[in-house]
Amino acid sequence: MEKIEKNKFDFGLVGRNISYSFSRGYFKRKFNELGLINHSYENFDLESIAELPAVFRNKSNVIGLNVTIPYKEEVLPFLDHIDDSARKIGAVNTIKIDGNGLTGFNTDAYGFKNSLKPHLKEHHKKALILGTGGASKAIAFVLEELGITFSFVSRSGKKDGFTYNELTDSIISEYTLIINCSPVGTFPNIEEKPAIPYHKINGNHLLFDLIYNPEESAFLSAGKTNGATICNGLRMLELQAEKAWEIWNN
Repeated sequence: MEKIEKNKFDFGLVGRNISYSFSRGYFKRKFNELGLINHSYENFDLESIAELPAVFRNKSNVIGLNVTIPYKEEVLPFLDHIDDSARKIGAVNTIKIDGNGLTGFNTDAYGFKNSLKPHLKEHHKKALILGTGGASKAIAFVLEELGITFSFVSRSGKKDGFTYNELTDSIISEYTLIINCSPVGTFPNIEEKPAIPYHKINGNHLLFDLIYNPEESAFLSAGKTNGATICNGLRMLELQAEKAWEIWNN
């Protein structure tokens, strides 16, 4: 028994109200497929990021964590080291725990870039990023790398972006790539969608939703009805998870 405990490896997801997440199921399947019976993955549903140290007190074998809404930015002060790309992005979604302490990485950017690129066309030169949370920072980082001009959209209009009320028909026509980084429409509130002028969406548009539960959000459904190409966040989740797994095992 002592040998089993000594060689146990724990992983998990840190967030708030994260029962909807597919991450735990994804890694449990991965462990089963690889025959890793001494590996486990669980949700750490925290009311406040201040509870993070308790995770390590209660789970001494934790060597890797994913981080999701709303803690991708709030987790930064708890880290001993931050990878250069994650520092530039300003948000962390993956933590490696080893002899060097807690090191933060961002694999969202990798996942988003590689799931977006197959859908991009020449005319996708301007993008709207719906939401200004931690996930949106990785999306902005990737769009800048790809040379795509972008503006943020939020209720407050912060980051010199638009408010939802300021979105005109002409703005929607001009910005043919629209990425939902907000949690609006996530299970169980699947009938909700960001308040944009959907009637101006057409076949030139690509709508990308970081949400993957439900598979087709109300945001994507409204876009598809008007002829847009749509993509949910499941492939992004898989890619960022595999990149996290690579980091944890490096």
